[in-house]
Amino acid sequence: MNLQDLGDRIRGRRKKRGLTQTDVANAVRVSPQAVSKWERGENAPDISALPALAQLLGASVEWLLGCQSADTDVIEATAVDLRARYARAKSEKLPPRDFADWTNSICFQITEAVLRFGGIPIKNRGAGLLCFFSGNGHAQRGLEAALHAARISSEALKIGISTGQIYFGSIGHPDYARPDIIGEAVGIALLNSEWADENTASGIAVDTVTLKQITTPYPDSTCATKVDYNGISHTVEIAEFPRPE
Repeated sequence: MNLQDLGDRIRGRRKKRGLTQTDVANAVRVSPQAVSKWERGENAPDISALPALAQLLGASVEWLLGCQSADTDVIEATAVDLRARYARAKSEKLPPRDFADWTNSICFQITEAVLRFGGIPIKNRGAGLLCFFSGNGHAQRGLEAALHAARISSEALKIGISTGQIYFGSIGHPDYARPDIIGEAVGIALLNSEWADENTASGIAVDTVTLKQITTPYPDSTCATKVDYNGISHTVEIAEFPRPE
């Protein structure tokens, strides 16, 4: 295996995805310095990191290692939507610039929580963030990041989480395209946060697809509810997750 070729492949796919070296490091649970060494051809990823790295970059392990194989932009991941619960009321009370400062402070807190658990921030949605987690333990890390964000945020959050296949790539006119995620799991995560806002005390809703992939025990009080969302062709089972103390 030629390390420089491997590094060029990693760097090329990373840039095509609009990811930083820190994004890649967070997602595969290594240091940014390690990713830099991979791209410079000074070192190779550990074999245990290759599947998660390949998935994040939308390629196959065989392609990364120099074999010809079709690239893919569809990955298994956990989508998380986190937003301030009472942003509209806040916008009516604050002048626009003060509201922008408040929004930025919420986005900073949420993004730091996501990065701590290896998530990839995609885009801010008002006073909030849409992100995803891929690779080993993505559902577990997504939930832990969401709970940590709820714990440290200065404002109450509404949070929706869903796991499934997502498309991760550039969306939009080529001159203005930005990395984005789309797919049913993304739509359900967005719907779950709105459902949580309207129907729960904690503001946190997780689908049972995600809960089944969680390795640590979750509270016995977490009971599933069946919901029929407009635009989703099947019933979605979701559970309110208690707000952490």
